[in-house]
Amino acid sequence: MLSYPVNLMLDDNGTYLVTSQDIPELTAVGDNEQEALLNAVEALEAAMEIYFDQKRPIPMPSSVTHHQSAVELSALVTAKVLLMNEMLQQNIRKAELARRLEVFLPQVDRLLNLRHSTKLDFIERAYSKLGKKIHIEML
Repeated sequence: MLSYPVNLMLDDNGTYLVTSQDIPELTAVGDNEQEALLNAVEALEAAMEIYFDQKRPIPMPSSVTHHQSAVELSALVTAKVLLMNEMLQQNIRKAELARRLEVFLPQVDRLLNLRHSTKLDFIERAYSKLGKKIHIEML
């Protein structure tokens, strides 16, 4: 899963501010550190949606240093982010992926919707149509 380092700072008003050097669009606040980091997960997913909408490559996370916290994407969202990056790298549009998968375009729209619970086998099929495989590992 993709784990992005974040900076957690106590703001002037007593709340905690979360920012990211990798994803400048990520900004979140919370009354305490735990709430701020929880809100940062939602902010990170919202930032990913901006990249998807603008068809921009999503930056990969840098290494987390010992004085940073991290915000992690779920396995499903990570798979979709990496799929989108691969599509952009190969210059494959959604319509072309739909043709390769032999499905209608709305199915590919749902596949690339971060809030849609896409089945893993459909994501695997999409990767295979791009000449890639998913590798899952337990840590």
